Amino acid sequence: MADSDGEYHADDGFDDEFGDHQVTSSSRPGTRNRSRPDKSKKGNRKGAKAAWEDIQRSWDAVVEDADGTLTGAIEGRAEAEKRARLLKDTTPLQRGIIRHLVLVVDMSFAMLEKDMLPSRYELTIAYASQFVQEYFEQNPISQLAVLGMRDGIAIRISDMGGNPAEHLEKLQGWVKQEPQGNPSLQNALEMCRGALFHTPSHGTREVVIIYGALMSSDPGDIHETIVSLVKDRIRVSVVGLAAQVAICDELCAKTNGGDSSSYVIALDEDHFRGLLINITTPPATRIQEQGNASLLMMGFPSRILAAGDSLHYCACHNRPTREGYACTRCGNRVCRLPAECPGCGLTLILSTHLARSYHHLFPLRNWVDVPWAKAKTSKACYSCLAAFPEAPSSPKNKNKGKGKDGGGAPAKGLSESGRYACEACGNHFCIDCDLFAHEVLHNCPGCQSDTRAAQLQNGGSNGNGTSNGDAITNGAMDIDS
Repeated sequence: MADSDGEYHADDGFDDEFGDHQVTSSSRPGTRNRSRPDKSKKGNRKGAKAAWEDIQRSWDAVVEDADGTLTGAIEGRAEAEKRARLLKDTTPLQRGIIRHLVLVVDMSFAMLEKDMLPSRYELTIAYASQFVQEYFEQNPISQLAVLGMRDGIAIRISDMGGNPAEHLEKLQGWVKQEPQGNPSLQNALEMCRGALFHTPSHGTREVVIIYGALMSSDPGDIHETIVSLVKDRIRVSVVGLAAQVAICDELCAKTNGGDSSSYVIALDEDHFRGLLINITTPPATRIQEQGNASLLMMGFPSRILAAGDSLHYCACHNRPTREGYACTRCGNRVCRLPAECPGCGLTLILSTHLARSYHHLFPLRNWVDVPWAKAKTSKACYSCLAAFPEAPSSPKNKNKGKGKDGGGAPAKGLSESGRYACEACGNHFCIDCDLFAHEVLHNCPGCQSDTRAAQLQNGGSNGNGTSNGDAITNGAMDIDS
């Protein structure tokens, strides 16, 4: 029987279990007999930590309050998360508030993975529904279409339209459908081009892809499709659910003027939702397109009700209805707004829709945190009248304010006193009112209720320019009286 090929040495981690177990080939005279490693070397080796052993755990940094609870630490972290959502750039930019966007959902076999609970597919459908609602909340005069990718082809889920109820109804019909087959980026992009081909030039053309696969089954050269997208001025954004794919990075870079930041990989469920919600903000207008400004004709119809028991048919769905809106140009009735008149093509909206789109052009400025030195001027929130924490009496306790994690430095933008001040009116607000004012109201309650601007207008103009949250007028804009 042939000798063994060499020596067998037990692993260092199992020396104590197996003792001096060694197998040595005795038939080879030149074979070296290796003894057990030195005890001192073994000890030094075990003393050094591997890279994966040096883990920073979040619960190690949590310090109990004086009463032995974690209430303060939990509230501080929750407040820091709320504040982080508000710390965004508020520079006024020219943006396209009339958007035409196509949402593409991956429905291939890759969406069966359960790394995001309950599964990638179910979570994507749920977040896509939330995206549709938030998209029309932030962009009421925009339009949206939804597509899917499965079995190597692109399928149309909902057509381009401005009614969120129709898109949500079509999306819910795919909840119980099992994802299958391979995705095809090229087929989906070509269908997006067809859906955006007839959109007017005054609006943006965007494509948002939720991509969970690591491959694409395309019938032709996808690089030719990318060139066509650049020619048609269509912007593409991709939210990946798996590893980064080279063709997606190239697609986003070429359709966004060399900027590949529109391709992001979702790290977890919350990050995934945050990436989709961020897309609801209209993109900034490119420099080359800023000179193409033109006037857009719109109609502002009034709501009408059929007299008696009579019924009318809406021109948009051809359904009987008793109420609707009459086109200001041709008189055709539509059931919901915003909409495009099927008869004359006039865009029909309400004045409130236009006002809700205005805050993207002049966003409300971020409020600043209030230190303890200036916190004594307020006892409660100016908006909701919620009581603020009292200022500590001794200076050494001032570092133990709200938002501190174990006495360390506070999170970025987090107020130690729990107060946030508008730089225009100087009023103090709590974190919940800060969040509501910047994400829902888009105006400062203190500036809106301030009467000093009216007094100045009655007495004479102060000559100062104003912007959102920049003077003692309202937090949004100057309105001619």
